[in-house]
Amino acid sequence: MASLPEPSPDPPGLATIFLSFLLLGATAFGGPAMVEYIRRLSVEEKGWLDERSFRDGVALCTTVPGATAMQVAAYVGLRIRGVYGAAVSYIGFGLPAFLFMMILSALYLEMRGIGMAISAFQGLKVLVVAIVGAAAISFSRDTLTGIRPFAIAAIAAALFLAGVSPILIIILAGALGVLIGTPLPVQGGASGDAMGSTVRPLLLITLCAAGLFLALLLFFPALAGIFALMFRIDLFAFGGGQASLPLLYHEVVQARGWLDAQTFLDGIALGQVTPGPIVISATFIGYLLQGPLGGIMATLGIFLPSFLMVIGIAPYFPLLRSSTRMSRAFGGIVSSFAGLLISVTILFGSQIPWNLPRVLIGGGAFIALMGKVRVHWVVLAGIIVSLLFL
Repeated sequence: MASLPEPSPDPPGLATIFLSFLLLGATAFGGPAMVEYIRRLSVEEKGWLDERSFRDGVALCTTVPGATAMQVAAYVGLRIRGVYGAAVSYIGFGLPAFLFMMILSALYLEMRGIGMAISAFQGLKVLVVAIVGAAAISFSRDTLTGIRPFAIAAIAAALFLAGVSPILIIILAGALGVLIGTPLPVQGGASGDAMGSTVRPLLLITLCAAGLFLALLLFFPALAGIFALMFRIDLFAFGGGQASLPLLYHEVVQARGWLDAQTFLDGIALGQVTPGPIVISATFIGYLLQGPLGGIMATLGIFLPSFLMVIGIAPYFPLLRSSTRMSRAFGGIVSSFAGLLISVTILFGSQIPWNLPRVLIGGGAFIALMGKVRVHWVVLAGIIVSLLFL
């Protein structure tokens, strides 16, 4: 039976892990950029993992769907204190973003008719286009390393703009990856001696989640719908948190009409001004649909699959990555998200009533982001300029 490497000989307490990741999560602006700060915490400052073990975790978390930084936090906890460590590091890292988003969602409902709030949100929508566009270019530059990945990305973009479900596009991309794609590069390798399997806790958490869903389905079907949708989206969000945007947009705006495109953009904008991954925007969606309970269920749905995949796949990851077909399928899926991000940038941009101030704000934000300026500084500057000129 596959198992995880041995944790550090003198592992920290669960409270220490939780507080360390809680403090880190409170300043976790920049999404995947936070992986470097997790490395500094766990490798350089605390000595919980060595460099190679950490790289193994990054390889795993960039290959499976979900928010990469959140998954890396869970992986670190898993390596040093097993499943309990994974749980407290994952919750600690994501809790600040959840609390901020719940508060901002409540304020949004109260303030969206106020003049200053309108100006700020108009600017944030422009910033979202710049942020997603910069992410699309950076992601494409790192992912599309040949004509075959580029072709898969182009097919994905065309199909998404034509209205095809992103989930179907992902399945097609995986098949194309097996047929014509190139394997993902291997980073690191298996390491360490064996410890206990994660199968039993994985099954227990899965059963609890299934029980929760059945209870919601019986007594609160609207909440069950939100939970199930977010759960499904996270299962297919290959390529990090940004990869969830095409899926969220399609399901929430186009397929179900739960929110209009402008309100959806507001939620993405709020996801950029809070710490943590951009998928925390799911909390905003759930809150607007069903109040605080909707926000809680949406958050559980969008983050639980990522956690389950980390603790479930980590023991088997070296074997999976050694399979050429699996690696080609992963490569095709990741390539497709470059195309999906480009197409989402186009769709988001079409929702903006462009004028000269908005072009200047968006262009300046894009240039700054491509120049590696931290996203929270870009957002802060954009809000100030929007209040002055929009």
